[in-house]
Amino acid sequence: MNHIATEAQPVSMTASAAAKVNKLVAGEGNPNLMLRLAVSGGGCSGFSYGFSLDDAATADDKVLEFHGAKLVIDDVSLDLLKGSEIDYAEDLLASSFRITNPNAKSTCGCGTSFAV
Repeated sequence: MNHIATEAQPVSMTASAAAKVNKLVAGEGNPNLMLRLAVSGGGCSGFSYGFSLDDAATADDKVLEFHGAKLVIDDVSLDLLKGSEIDYAEDLLASSFRITNPNAKSTCGCGTSFAV
């Protein structure tokens, strides 16, 4: 069952994405690690998504938990991501985190950048 974005949880994460985060964290051996999702200027459509593992949150971050995995997003990125769903998909061509962002007016073919 997917979590649906609410005011308390402004984005959602599927069980598949949470399982991948938990696997990455276990592989690093640091249980304090969280998946950091950030939006930055650039990419072929104007903004791009960035994923990294981080063990610290700042005062400008919101930390959310889904299926035992922690997701951290800074306030500026969160404004561009409200209502989004983070998923992890594996297919024949690639395995990656994927974002369904209702705020994106257009996306690039690779799915890693978007325009609002």
